[in-house]
Amino acid sequence: MMSRNEEIFQHYLAVIDTHLDDLISGRTDRMFELQDIAAHLFIHPTHLSTVIKQHTGHHPCYFYEQKIMEQAKKLLQNKQQSVAAIAYTLTYDPSNFTKWFKAFAGVTPSQYRQQIAMPVSMAS
Repeated sequence: MMSRNEEIFQHYLAVIDTHLDDLISGRTDRMFELQDIAAHLFIHPTHLSTVIKQHTGHHPCYFYEQKIMEQAKKLLQNKQQSVAAIAYTLTYDPSNFTKWFKAFAGVTPSQYRQQIAMPVSMAS
């Protein structure tokens, strides 16, 4: 049986996934903040933060940003969409998106695109 903390954590991840799907598909144009997610879970933002930190050792933002990064990487695979368009889709200013992406991925979005375009034998 799942603990209450694990249940809250799993619901937290599910809300993020649904929200990012809504963002990418254009059903919303506003990035949720922690209090928005907590409201969806019917718990106080401080309680949400405390539970996730106790359960995982990480702040909730850690998981949120990981999931945003996953989506950014998926979107960057489509060469038809500019980096700026992807940034706007994810509610970032393009220059802030590039800085944020580089801080997490170690490369800029454009460099990431170049890396994924390389044949596997060239990348290793």
